[in-house]
Amino acid sequence: MTKPIEVRNPRTGKFDYVIIPPPPRLVVQQCKRTRRAQVRWQQLGLEGRIEALQQWKDAILSGRDRLTEALVNDTGRLSTSILEIDSFLSSIDRWCRLAPELLQESAKNTAIPFIALQQTSVPYPLVGVISPWNFPLSLSTVDTIPALLAGCAVIVKPSEITPRFVAPLITALNTVPKLHEVLTFVEGAGATGSVLIENVDLVCFTGSVATGRKVAQAAAKQFIPAFLELGGKDPAIVLESANLELATSAILWSSVVNTGQSCVSIERIYVADSIFEKFYHQLIAKAHRLELAYPTVESGEIGPIIAERQAAVISDHLLDAVEKGAVIHCGGVIEDLGGGWWCRPTVLTQVNHSMKVMTEETFGPIMPVMPFSTVGEAVSLANDSIYGLSAAVFASETEALEVAYQIDAGAISINDAGLTAIMHEGEKNAFKFSGLGQSRMGAAALKRFMRKKAILIKTNSMSDPWWFDNQE
Repeated sequence: MTKPIEVRNPRTGKFDYVIIPPPPRLVVQQCKRTRRAQVRWQQLGLEGRIEALQQWKDAILSGRDRLTEALVNDTGRLSTSILEIDSFLSSIDRWCRLAPELLQESAKNTAIPFIALQQTSVPYPLVGVISPWNFPLSLSTVDTIPALLAGCAVIVKPSEITPRFVAPLITALNTVPKLHEVLTFVEGAGATGSVLIENVDLVCFTGSVATGRKVAQAAAKQFIPAFLELGGKDPAIVLESANLELATSAILWSSVVNTGQSCVSIERIYVADSIFEKFYHQLIAKAHRLELAYPTVESGEIGPIIAERQAAVISDHLLDAVEKGAVIHCGGVIEDLGGGWWCRPTVLTQVNHSMKVMTEETFGPIMPVMPFSTVGEAVSLANDSIYGLSAAVFASETEALEVAYQIDAGAISINDAGLTAIMHEGEKNAFKFSGLGQSRMGAAALKRFMRKKAILIKTNSMSDPWWFDNQE
């Protein structure tokens, strides 16, 4: 029998929720049942699948207060939770609107006049989604919605750190029997995820590089595709021609939104020598205006650190930086308030690439600022990383574009930051150790759940092609 997992409340530090992971044999049985149900789901047709997803959305809207409460208890923050729910509901509408055109199939001409080609696609029967704790709702559904519309069945294993949001989703799901058959949530930790990978046809994973490597290896053993969205250490480059008012505001937002607990947070900032001092003074002034969301969720903008182990990582990175000569201008301390762990927006200077805060994923509201003397140096520093998820460049548009094309990352925001988190049209691949597989943005986000089939049709009855020459 599997052991119960106690779940910590990030605001109080109390373990006030429990999940009981299913035994491996039950996960296997659930995978088999869900895969069988996928046949009916695919036969339902796209219109039927759209109708079912819209019914689920309506049921979630009816119980939205319960979902909000659960998500706030999971993450300790309110405003970001509201935005997360809004984004999730709008993604259902967006994919339902786009799917009919993206899934259209047509006949094509070929180079051989009497051979016709019909291109078709079939969904992977069962998709496994393993999602993280920083955006529990968004990242458990970002792959799920397009996969369902493609005709796949989906089993989601959310993080054991933030599992409360699942119950309201299942309550709403129970009102839509057709969807309930092919969308399942299983609770548990890494062991549950391992069993899931062994029993699905495709896996989507969002999380750390270390765990992502294990997922990739497990998927390879099963000979199934793995779409991995992993860590980031996103750089921002600020050239002399940048609008500093804009740059400081955008970088601050991207660095501290969700308390910096985002893979697309700006985690290192490179600023031209001539504007370096002015830039970081402006950044500090703006950082001071932000308040902790304590003692209530409405008190300020900066929520608690969700995962307790992340507080230790942030503290370690700050200590390492200070020991190696960094100067902290604001924030810089992990605070214990009401049992939760908190960190105010932190600006550091006198940093370099010998420090963890410049090379390892910090996942906190930490803004190390480093000067550069030439554009070439800035690009070299930005690319000096094992990560390549996204980046930002602030400058005149012409200059910014020249720099953007030289950065080894999948998405570059120009004169803004973190745009890839809110703009879903642009296809992007993660570079280096930031991920693997097709884009979860743009048309590819849906089409990657389909396997292409080519139907080749000989359209005449003659036996004169060359490949019949040797027949008697």
